[in-house]
Amino acid sequence: MATFTLPRNSQIREGKTWRAPAGAKNVRNFRIYRWDPDSGENPRLDTYEIDLDACGPMVLDALIKIKNEVDSTLTFRRSCREGICGSCAMNIDGLNTLACLKPIEDIKGDVRIYPLPHMPVVKDLVPDLGQVYAQYRLIEPWLKADSPPPPDSERLQSKQERARLDGLWECILCFCCSTACPSYWWNGDRYLGPAILLQAYRWIADSRDEATGERLDQLDDPFRLYRCHTIMNCTRTCPKGLNPAQAIGEIKKLLVERQG
Repeated sequence: MATFTLPRNSQIREGKTWRAPAGAKNVRNFRIYRWDPDSGENPRLDTYEIDLDACGPMVLDALIKIKNEVDSTLTFRRSCREGICGSCAMNIDGLNTLACLKPIEDIKGDVRIYPLPHMPVVKDLVPDLGQVYAQYRLIEPWLKADSPPPPDSERLQSKQERARLDGLWECILCFCCSTACPSYWWNGDRYLGPAILLQAYRWIADSRDEATGERLDQLDDPFRLYRCHTIMNCTRTCPKGLNPAQAIGEIKKLLVERQG
């Protein structure tokens, strides 16, 4: 599979401009990153003039309109349209977010859309997520328990135990946070990044899981965990309002307590 890493400090050439229909009065320019591995050409920015009076309110609505009515070659991921699947994560107006949750009216001027930064690009707005999913598998994101469950019920939690998972289980693995993290940009091959570390803490914090020591041993590494420098980009960009930096801090605190 051919991939292209979004260039830094380099020129992306101007591409084609697609005009709005004659008579359109509420027109907004959507400037979208385009790269086709089969073309052999450098990336470009295509401009699409969209009549907002004939378009839904979200950026994803505009992308779907472009795909269906203007330029069928535009490539992006999407699925639920409700901020649940994480498929339509991309960089919009300079911020990593979900296209389905980003209102067009919140953006001033041209709407600039790029793929998630510092990730290999498969085509247009589609990043290659192979590395982050390999890191997700590494943390073994499932309940691990050696003791048998109760014979007549499921493994139970108190309300207080269940509350510890709030702010963790809601993560949809859109990877907006990891791709906004400078430490992940430079050390992504060894640093797990905020999305994966939040997911790791989700299982460490689960009272039903019996592999806390094993999980902490796996994370106690100069790169896997400690490349986090609390820059807080992850928390600022999370479209679900979660706090990966806090989860990372809790893992660090558990490791210090164990050593003490």
